[in-house]
Amino acid sequence: MFGYAGNWLEVDLTDHGIESHPLDLDWVKTVIGGRMMNTWRMYAEMTTGVDPLSPENTVYVGVGPLTGTLLPASAYTTVSARSPLTGLIGDAAAGGHFGPELKFAGFDQVVIRGQSEEPCYLLITDESVEIRPASHLWGKDIRETHLALLKELQDPHVQVAAIGPAGENLVKYATIATNMAGRTFGRTGMGAVWGSKHLKAIAVRGRTPISVADPQRFEAICGELYRRIIEHPEFETRKRVGTTMLVNNLNLLGILPTRHFQEGVCEYAHKINGEILRERYVTKNKACYNCNVHCSRYIITPDGEGEGPEFEPLCSYTSRIGNADLRRALKVIMFMNRCGVDAISSGETIGWAMECIEKGLLNAADFDGIELRFGNMDAVEQILDLIVRRKGIGDLFAEGTRALAQQYGGGTEKLAMHTKGLEIINGDPRGLKAYGLGYAVASRGACHLRADPFFELTGRHDEAMKRFGTEKAAMPFEEEGKPALVEYSERNCLLLDALTMCKNVGQSMEIMNPDVGAELLQAGTGMTFNSEELSETLAKTRTMERRLNLRFGLDPKDDTLPYRFKEEGLPAGPAAGQTIHVDAMVKEFYRIKGWSGEGIPPPD
Repeated sequence: MFGYAGNWLEVDLTDHGIESHPLDLDWVKTVIGGRMMNTWRMYAEMTTGVDPLSPENTVYVGVGPLTGTLLPASAYTTVSARSPLTGLIGDAAAGGHFGPELKFAGFDQVVIRGQSEEPCYLLITDESVEIRPASHLWGKDIRETHLALLKELQDPHVQVAAIGPAGENLVKYATIATNMAGRTFGRTGMGAVWGSKHLKAIAVRGRTPISVADPQRFEAICGELYRRIIEHPEFETRKRVGTTMLVNNLNLLGILPTRHFQEGVCEYAHKINGEILRERYVTKNKACYNCNVHCSRYIITPDGEGEGPEFEPLCSYTSRIGNADLRRALKVIMFMNRCGVDAISSGETIGWAMECIEKGLLNAADFDGIELRFGNMDAVEQILDLIVRRKGIGDLFAEGTRALAQQYGGGTEKLAMHTKGLEIINGDPRGLKAYGLGYAVASRGACHLRADPFFELTGRHDEAMKRFGTEKAAMPFEEEGKPALVEYSERNCLLLDALTMCKNVGQSMEIMNPDVGAELLQAGTGMTFNSEELSETLAKTRTMERRLNLRFGLDPKDDTLPYRFKEEGLPAGPAAGQTIHVDAMVKEFYRIKGWSGEGIPPPD
């Protein structure tokens, strides 16, 4: 096969069964790879009553048909399973070098079933696959696990994806990480699913290169994409500070989450932004496999060192919780990365508690005496340690914000910033109407990466009229045209997840679309693709995700946003007074999708 490695791996941890299967060419032409491949297999296999933390919850690890080739920024891997945090589709993606190494080892997908009696790790090479004991690794953090496996396997080129203590202790938003805890599979609790299976890590080493069908044509397309990336007006900024450029950008728009979304303008943004981070702590840039942006940064602080942080953890532990101390934020983020804790979800549980105390709804006594007040980083460190170990009040925090608010009640539910149980990311939807709609309808909960409709920030009015029927699609405070924009953006982001290409490049820098994707797939795999067929299968997969979530118990009424965003205007700044009428946009989104007014797709 061209492009693909040509095989998928099936592992049963219960009876230690291991079987390699050839990929079906007809099947992969439809499912492409990555998230799409995982979703299709999950849809075919997963039944309604599967407990996310039971042996019956299957894990799917997928890479793309062009991962490990010359295609720039295509190093991602997607891990999927039913989410213990939301009960819905759960998946998480990360870059780095793990995905290409899995391809070089001969596999496009790994399917992991059952549950091991004892801690184990999976060793995959292009010569053999083994389930090995990992009791000696249990209890180690992710960086320690990575280093221990490199020493044990005596090969510095082995790529490792591992969980930390949070995953072992089944924190509902535990993560998996690779690149020495530098590249994180965050969101939806995939680390807890691994922990429930006693799967500590997957170590991969491959040496078989990937061939493409038409090398000359493929190289020419990749060369053009490489040029477009370098010539993009944001290239230098992205290379210098990565996604942390969003601290300044969102603050200028008046939508930087501050004091738990009570404000959208942070007066100390200049103390926590990407530029000051680079000036004080960054030692060098880093890149995922075959990416020319080099947007990640390696930091050294008096408290430790590591890769990152990206914007989401940086904002989660600075402005969102009222903290102006960058060094303390970095200390906390490095701790979470190594222990395997999602920054957005954990940051929201803490921000929710802080506002509940501030408003007099709860007090420190409700949280084991911990003074969770805005900016109190001693309290933040204390609660995070309890969350990772599931000790004391940390055991409840480890269930997520929805569970916390349901437990305490008394009006605290209105302050819980989540959709379908997944915590809202760090962009206030009152000033980003397409993003807000994207949070509401995303198949994994409040996710910006299902659609990432950055186009609403471009101000390209003529193009908006041509593509979405109204100039307002390119205006962030307007709601007209946003359902059409989100529907298109969801398909394009799904394409990127199928190719396992970085959305910061493919979507935000406008490098990828169905026309380019079809050309790449044809030159890479030798199979016939066109953009219309590709768009159709992308739309079909998105509808399949909807059906799967309905199978899992989704109530379409949950396609909405928290009370604050719909009813409370932002108090100051460029977005002052803005709210979002998301429910009307959701209905229009359903219409465009061809679903009923209640959000139900037609029969398959």
